Amino acid sequence: MTGPSFSVGTGMNVAVDATRFAELTRRHHRELRVHCYRLLGSLDAAEDHVQEVFLRAWRSREAFEERASARTWLYRIATNACLDTLRRTTPPLQPYPDHLLDERPGPDAVAIGRETISLAFLAAIQLLPPRQRAVLILRDVLSWTAGETAALLGTSVPAANSALQRARATLRERWPGGRLEWSPAALPDPAQRELLARYIAAHERADPQALVDLLHEDIRLTIEPGVGEWNGRAAVARALRRDMNTPGRWRMLPTAANRQPAVAAYVRGAGDTVFRSFALIVLRPEAGLLAAMDVFETPGLFAAFGLPATLDDEQPTAPLMSR
Repeated sequence: MTGPSFSVGTGMNVAVDATRFAELTRRHHRELRVHCYRLLGSLDAAEDHVQEVFLRAWRSREAFEERASARTWLYRIATNACLDTLRRTTPPLQPYPDHLLDERPGPDAVAIGRETISLAFLAAIQLLPPRQRAVLILRDVLSWTAGETAALLGTSVPAANSALQRARATLRERWPGGRLEWSPAALPDPAQRELLARYIAAHERADPQALVDLLHEDIRLTIEPGVGEWNGRAAVARALRRDMNTPGRWRMLPTAANRQPAVAAYVRGAGDTVFRSFALIVLRPEAGLLAAMDVFETPGLFAAFGLPATLDDEQPTAPLMSR
């Protein structure tokens, strides 16, 4: 990889050193957050790790060797910090707000390709051991060379290549079509926007049949964290019809996550005067129908999406569907 070099100051130039370091963190924050997100699958954990990366980098700045670029140095710290965490625990999968993805051209553009930020890709690479996951991301997403990858991970080129081959084999078993199967559909067109509007209307009217009419035959419904998974139109339809009877009322707002259309669901319980954040639902349209619905019952993520915690009672509501 190439990138800007970063000269560190001596104890006599702390102010200059701090200013230059602040610019470095500003320049690379977005792409490092995406990198940590891919490795960890968690938006919360990714942001925490980026802060840890810059803390580690600041503390070790005197040891930085300018033979490598600052970007390579930061990626090394970030990757190893994430691997340290993955050896201890597996963070829960979370969606990533589209507005945090950088659209500008530049060295981090490859970091946010549609197929490699999709929930399908994120879920698939969670199947990989952490080291294989890191090698796959460095080689097949960021296009690092085998030598660069081996150097970052402190291993040999043959070992890095072997890990890459095993990672690719695992992904081929789940996604024979490769990146085309990971990738969300193209940017929303009028048909996709209409599908999203129908999805929201069906929920707010508490009309289960209208919702079932939007489902692909091979629809997959997941509810995180760790609630369950349903596959196939019949199974998902039964779940939707059953849960439409749950007491309560809700509203939904359109948003976007992982380069996919999404909605934010708000609940107004009995005796409550406002709608409260409940779940983020990421949708995967395919041929005019919904091929996947990933529900994240994590209200704490609403702020990261720029969404309010509550909504007032300005429009008609309908019974709430929950799990």
